[in-house]
Amino acid sequence: MRSFLAVFTAALLLGTAAGSVPAGASGASSRSCPRGLLFCEDFERLPVGGPSTVRWGVDTRHGTLTVERARRGNQVLHVHTVDNGRAFLRVDDFAAPGNRFYGRMRLRVDAFPTAPDWAHFTLVEATGAGSAEVVRPVGGQYAPTVPGTFWGVGADGGPTGDWTNWRESAPVAEDTWQCVEWRIDATDNRVAVWFDGVANPELTASTTEHGGNDVPFVLPTVDTVKIGWQLYQGGTTPGEFDLWIDDIALSGKRLGC
Repeated sequence: MRSFLAVFTAALLLGTAAGSVPAGASGASSRSCPRGLLFCEDFERLPVGGPSTVRWGVDTRHGTLTVERARRGNQVLHVHTVDNGRAFLRVDDFAAPGNRFYGRMRLRVDAFPTAPDWAHFTLVEATGAGSAEVVRPVGGQYAPTVPGTFWGVGADGGPTGDWTNWRESAPVAEDTWQCVEWRIDATDNRVAVWFDGVANPELTASTTEHGGNDVPFVLPTVDTVKIGWQLYQGGTTPGEFDLWIDDIALSGKRLGC
């Protein structure tokens, strides 16, 4: 009898300990935000609904950001915009040693634009002091001449002008989860991009090689990074856009997928 009670009591204690783990705490969550990152957000510790955190800001126009639970049980950020709206998670007061950093996010886009012609969009934007360039390492454009919608590195607001250097070697993928990585490096003002761990050498920019005016491309000293969605032309097809983002990380070294 005493042996039975001892086993029963031990089982109760184990059950209580297991039940005391906070919701959202898991090995996967801790691995997605290891120590030493410049910024990280996996949304697991946020309440479901509108963003409720002081760690990052919100930049929206005809758009919303919502933390919601995904099918596999983890939490993700749902980005929704109407027509040429925008909705960004905004990381302010950002500083990377040497103005060199890597970014990573997991991403699923419901549908990309197929109208109007040359509709272009941004998912990641970096700005800062020392250069007026608004750097867009992750974005793309609908090209009616192909036709198709393709990823491309771009910029606006600076001497190089408004450009999205889309590439046919980088077609977008709808309604599927992808791991997207990018690098911004003040050395030679270089931008590079990876999809699912594979680099696309055509999705790059540097001081002398970019898609804008024939002047040097000079990166700002980045102090703000925005992640989400913006489309710049009205009268879009579809009329609304939905994407889901998870496991955002900014780091001094590449994290991989």
